[in-house]
Amino acid sequence: MNTTTVHGIPNCDTVRKARAWLDAQGVPSRFHDLRKQGVPAEALDRWIEALGWERLLNRQGTTWRRLDDGVKAGIVDAASARALMLEQASVIKRPVVAWPDGRFSVGFDAQAWADRL
Repeated sequence: MNTTTVHGIPNCDTVRKARAWLDAQGVPSRFHDLRKQGVPAEALDRWIEALGWERLLNRQGTTWRRLDDGVKAGIVDAASARALMLEQASVIKRPVVAWPDGRFSVGFDAQAWADRL
């Protein structure tokens, strides 16, 4: 993997900021639209292993808030969170970035990204 891959939703403000920051730094990247292209199950497994399902699950977003309370209560471990994330991509915290060094990050933090480069 030689290119940074940004996984997210194009109309998400944080994803837009992250993509603009990468462009401004001259970092080659490609964008994977989680809604249109889906959540790659194998990649999700790697994200969960590297970052933890708790960090990936966006409990602050509109999608989470709109879920039935029973569904929310059923998200208790990696398996249940994985199933929900595969079903509803917008419940994944964004962006999830696959860096060329094989590591992953979630969310956008310009200083942390600059330190990574």
